[in-house]
Amino acid sequence: MKSIYLDNGATTYPKPESVYEAMDYVSRNLAVNAGRGSYKLAREATELIDETREKLLYLVNGKDEMYVVLTPSATMAANLIIQGMDWKKGDICYVSPYEHNAIMRPLHLMEEKYQIEIAQLPLNDDLTIDLEKTEYLFGIKEPKAVFLTQVSNVTGYILPIEKLSKLTKKHKGKVVVDSSQSLGLININLNESLVDYMIFAGHKNLYGPLGMGGFFIRKSERLKTVLAGGTGSDSLNLNMPQSIPGMFEPASPNIVAIAGLKAAIEETDTDYCLEHERKLINYIAKKISRNKNIVTYLPPEHLRTGIMAFNIKGYSASDVGMILDEDFNIAVRTGYHCAPLIHEHLKDKNFTGVVRASVSRFTTMEDVEALVDAVVELSESV
Repeated sequence: MKSIYLDNGATTYPKPESVYEAMDYVSRNLAVNAGRGSYKLAREATELIDETREKLLYLVNGKDEMYVVLTPSATMAANLIIQGMDWKKGDICYVSPYEHNAIMRPLHLMEEKYQIEIAQLPLNDDLTIDLEKTEYLFGIKEPKAVFLTQVSNVTGYILPIEKLSKLTKKHKGKVVVDSSQSLGLININLNESLVDYMIFAGHKNLYGPLGMGGFFIRKSERLKTVLAGGTGSDSLNLNMPQSIPGMFEPASPNIVAIAGLKAAIEETDTDYCLEHERKLINYIAKKISRNKNIVTYLPPEHLRTGIMAFNIKGYSASDVGMILDEDFNIAVRTGYHCAPLIHEHLKDKNFTGVVRASVSRFTTMEDVEALVDAVVELSESV
């Protein structure tokens, strides 16, 4: 039986063949310490990193307004931003209820350390952000910063980033966007946006390898030093460099993962990927959403991506995942998906979270048909 992988919200798999080839080549021929030597191989490795930065900035149309910092993960990027901000007691930050623990746990550390207040943005009945109530809340308590995931890793909902950014800037707050689920899937124009920081993961919809992430930072922004170490320059100075990206990039760069990310970006086709993923998710939704034994958690159709969350009455989410794996050879994700806030709104605790099926550009219609058949079969056994 063919193995069907539908956990692309965690990490896309497989990667494009060019990613494997680039990583293999660099691992064998260029895996030296970039930025630390003047010899030819070190210069070539440094050039590869510079080219990757340029491709990232081109992808988000951000060259005029942004710097790009490379980190081992989106979680590391989020920590550098959140812990590097100038927090004071009583500061108020807002989060969408869709935020991942890569955002929420560092913010909780700041809550404990500085006694800041964390408030949730309100939702409409269809679980979209209530912009009118948000504007009202900002008027009562102005935000120091607003944290927004661009696409929910639980339901696939696309948040109204530009509208929320305008509301935030009206009250002089900072805008921090987590694009871990969206970069490579949704067109982004940072030169024309009001976003101050945008976090990204290389291994999700960019189709790069694990071990590679980062963030874009507006050129006018400054953060405190959080992480320190060797940078290969000014080595007699115990202070970190004050230039960006150097001040955020201690330690040897992962040149093999960077090579994979560069190759992945070169194959990025956001328009095709979003259209393809929506087609597959809309097919699943159409086939199972009317089934009285299946509970679905669908955003409005025009705000969907390649993620489908559901439950089957009579089963826990984890039981469904285990049966799909063992009996049908279908890999899905179950549980709370590191997103602690949204599940109160989904009212899914009796199911111990949700079953999440997430597709990629390599997922076929035959794959999702197999999922639908399996889910319907399970629902009929209740």
